[in-house]
Amino acid sequence: MTQLDALNNRLRFTGIIIVLSALLLASVTIAVMLGPVAIAPATVWKIVFSHLPGFSERIEEIWSPAQGHIVWDIRFPRVLLGVVVGAGLSVAGVAAQALMRNSLAEPYILGVSSGASVGATLVILFGAFSYLGQYALSLAAFGGSLVTMGLVFLLARVRGQISTTRLLLAGIAISMMMSAATNFIVTMAPREEGIRTAMYWMMGSLAGAKWAYLSLPTLVVIGGTALLSFSYRSLNSLLMGDDTAVTLGVNIQRFRIILILTLALLTGTLVAISGAIGFVGLMVPHIVRLLVGSDHRRVLPVSLFMGAIFIVWADVLARLVLAPEELPIGIVTALCGGPFFIWLLRRSSYSFGGGRE
Repeated sequence: MTQLDALNNRLRFTGIIIVLSALLLASVTIAVMLGPVAIAPATVWKIVFSHLPGFSERIEEIWSPAQGHIVWDIRFPRVLLGVVVGAGLSVAGVAAQALMRNSLAEPYILGVSSGASVGATLVILFGAFSYLGQYALSLAAFGGSLVTMGLVFLLARVRGQISTTRLLLAGIAISMMMSAATNFIVTMAPREEGIRTAMYWMMGSLAGAKWAYLSLPTLVVIGGTALLSFSYRSLNSLLMGDDTAVTLGVNIQRFRIILILTLALLTGTLVAISGAIGFVGLMVPHIVRLLVGSDHRRVLPVSLFMGAIFIVWADVLARLVLAPEELPIGIVTALCGGPFFIWLLRRSSYSFGGGRE
């Protein structure tokens, strides 16, 4: 690659990041504006800044208490949670596809989300692990996703070798088993109200978003993304095969363990807060690679922005399509992801990491 090509690629990547940043800001603004009570964009940001230190005294309060409550206590934390969940699931999808070296890999398909759901439903319906306090739901979901990933790798390992095809098939099988376990737990629940809550949560929802719920998933997504970004060379090496990665100095076994833990932590934490939202980690990385190629130094940040934008708009549709009723966000993502998955299966020319799929 010539210096001119490298410069053009850097400029293109910078332009994409700037455009996506503007789109994300616009998406957040519009998402907060829309609802049964429409609120002007200027009012939205005045309300937001009025709660920030150093700005509250400078902004004249021209909005009603009801508008302030709607924006700050209901819509804004929900939209920000959508940003965090979309970004995290997209990054998890990038990690899963690099780990499996398979363009069809995704936390939902690999069973990680289903495993997290088992742990989370135990907490929601039966109060399991209550001694862990406010972290019970997140830790139970993380434990379930970690156990699932361990089972998938155990089943896929034959004679010391791991086949990506076996990984994918084992993930689908374990996902079905974990989904059956979750359904069994739900049917054994003692309270009908709890069953309805759990069923709605299993299909994914941001309806229960509160400011108190944002800190942990935000820290996990930032930490997981930073770890993967620092490891972009190892991620790129994995795409070229184990032998090449070892030649380039990557400790395959240790790095896979790091990826498994990161994937489980990201998925478990996000599933605990938003339920099982599928197909985000499948669709977004593919679209991103079409834009910026397979270099994870660029794939990760672009996936972060694009996943956040996608979930924000998926949640807007979930809120407004059948208003005043609300759809689970997982239904919206599945309606988008199902056709995308079929298209991906039919597209024989798609290449991933330098090889044909």
